Amino acid sequence: MLAQRWSTLTLLTLGYCIALVYGQLSIPVAVIVGLLIMAGICVSHFTHWAVRAFGHVLFIALAAGLASHWLPGFISARVIAAVRFTPEAAPFSMYMNLDKPLIGFWVALACPWVFTTITLRRALVTTALTLPITIVMCLTAAVSMRLIGWIPKWPEQGGIWALNNLLLVTLTEELIFRGYLQGGLSRLLKRVPCHQTLALLVSSLLFGLAHIGAGWQWMVLAGMAGVGYGIAYRFSGLPGAVITHFGLNLAHFSLFTYPMFDR
Repeated sequence: MLAQRWSTLTLLTLGYCIALVYGQLSIPVAVIVGLLIMAGICVSHFTHWAVRAFGHVLFIALAAGLASHWLPGFISARVIAAVRFTPEAAPFSMYMNLDKPLIGFWVALACPWVFTTITLRRALVTTALTLPITIVMCLTAAVSMRLIGWIPKWPEQGGIWALNNLLLVTLTEELIFRGYLQGGLSRLLKRVPCHQTLALLVSSLLFGLAHIGAGWQWMVLAGMAGVGYGIAYRFSGLPGAVITHFGLNLAHFSLFTYPMFDR
């Protein structure tokens, strides 16, 4: 569990340093970091339920602002500017975001219980099942909805895309939705029958809703993917969830229309 935590923090730091090379921070970031530290202290250093609840509410409010890029002080550089990876694809832009990874740092530091102790054999077996099944189900559904089509490729921007997606997107999202939400709900509802399944479904639903801005089809697909990631987290911990999530994103990027057909 300790190795998972330090590995996660190392990867987050690597990704953040890469993003920082491209982007900039300004003074308001200090206030946001200070509020995150306050929330972390409330959650991890106090036993009174009201103080801990305040810490979680403060964190959730800050996380919503950071994930939505609403909070000031972060100047995230655009490293891919309206590129069509294939002729029929919609233009794609990508930013090296400096705000969203702070959520992952907070979860990793304030909530060590998101890292579960799983044997290597169990992790390998689970991921070997969840990864291909999640890829097939989600991408088949996306093709049937006529959102994407089969077109293998590896654009010149593939390297920077993969680094950003693994270190600043996938890892952070899995810490939030599987570690903090699914793991936290499982702990909170432990007296409820089938609490782990309920926590998995609720976190998957919230993961889907987080993608509603892209349209109802992507919300449904994200919810389906969230179930696969949730099963991976349940039986193989955070590494399994990250591998399953990144594996699906990588298959979409390299083998199908990315991000979707232009309409």
